[in-house]
Amino acid sequence: MKKIFLSMLALLSFACCTKQTSCEAPGKHVEWAYNAVIYELNTRQFTPEGTFAAATEQLPVLKDLGVDIIWVMPMQPIGELGRKGGLGSYYAIKDYCAVNPEFGTKEDFQAFVDKAHGLGMKVILDWVANHTAPDHPWTQNEGWHYRDSLGNLMVQYDWTDISKLNYSNADMRHAMLESMKWWLDTFGIDGFRCDVAYEVPTDFWDATYDTLRMTHPNIFTLSEAEHADSLLTVKSFDMYYGWELHHIMNDVAQGKKNADSLWAYFAKADTIFPDYAIRMNFTSNHDENSWAGTEMTRMGDAYPMFAAFTYFIPGMPLIYTGQEYGSNRMLRFFDKDTIERKDNAQEFAMYKKLNKMRHESKILRSQEKGAAMHCLTNDNNAVFSAIRVCPCGKKAVVGIFNMTDEEQTVNIPVAHPGLALPETFTDLDGVKYSIKEPLHLTLAPWQYIIMQ
Repeated sequence: MKKIFLSMLALLSFACCTKQTSCEAPGKHVEWAYNAVIYELNTRQFTPEGTFAAATEQLPVLKDLGVDIIWVMPMQPIGELGRKGGLGSYYAIKDYCAVNPEFGTKEDFQAFVDKAHGLGMKVILDWVANHTAPDHPWTQNEGWHYRDSLGNLMVQYDWTDISKLNYSNADMRHAMLESMKWWLDTFGIDGFRCDVAYEVPTDFWDATYDTLRMTHPNIFTLSEAEHADSLLTVKSFDMYYGWELHHIMNDVAQGKKNADSLWAYFAKADTIFPDYAIRMNFTSNHDENSWAGTEMTRMGDAYPMFAAFTYFIPGMPLIYTGQEYGSNRMLRFFDKDTIERKDNAQEFAMYKKLNKMRHESKILRSQEKGAAMHCLTNDNNAVFSAIRVCPCGKKAVVGIFNMTDEEQTVNIPVAHPGLALPETFTDLDGVKYSIKEPLHLTLAPWQYIIMQ
């Protein structure tokens, strides 16, 4: 894809860019979400104890890291019938309105939420609305689950420890709504991450969140969905999964694709999702880590560069349990398997620096509150180079990423008539760059530069 850098007026309609409305216009989402960093908490593996009491003690560390939203993986009791492994899957829920004793008590979780709130962080709960464990009491209610011709509960995929719910049943829908409301009312959580949201009818989510937002207007919602499921982001969900982008990043790291494939993705995503839909950008999560490998395995030496990339591009960056410590372990999903914690981990320092950058830059805020991203001309398609320009035309953040395992030389013009940018930009390490003339850079393998 040919990359052209145009004047400020032309930038607003540039084909090779991401969409943006207005930095200062009222946003569709809760205000605190726009510059937030989300952290996925795998409670079982986060500490040796694997409890909320132990996790509560670590909350100041997450605050120091720069975390704003804690997404807690499902914490309800796990079914015993068909259980996988010794402890079972978080996602095989036996009781929607209870706390798994493996993690502690209701009081322990309340203390966790209160401590997080006291530190200025939000807590959202992973919600499993598509299915229950086969020994959930709801399976005794006629018509609440799908059954085969012999009357047996039905499973999906290879999820033999679950039974799929039937959303044609109005009583089941109401009970699901009431269960979600119970967590909001009882513990004061700040929203939900909804597992396989695309498998649940959109009209359920729309009706449910209409009701919940009447009494809890400031909840934040994340759907595990993308592409054809974009209708979910029109009304119900604030944020969706950047699954396709994640897989493209893996392919680039493995030499199967180049930087142009990323621009092609952004162009396509802009035609699918509303301007205001926030994409969650990630290099790992619980699914990827346990089934596809750690970011070190999938991305090799490219993983720090792609971590930084998830902060530069529009969307919200995710940190998964253990990434901040450089934990290079595929965590067992159904058994205890504590993350590796490294003293003075370079990853902790890296994420802390990236989080500080995100919090301090209005330009890098999510979607309609941040600045659109545009291609910067360069003469080497192995290098991804882009600029996010404030609508005032006087401030910008530039990102330059070597997308290969070889040294690359590149020329990139940044200064341009029509943009009143400062003549000198500074990167995250304090190195200054003059943009009066085209930047001539030699980038080490997988090196990145983010300057502003």
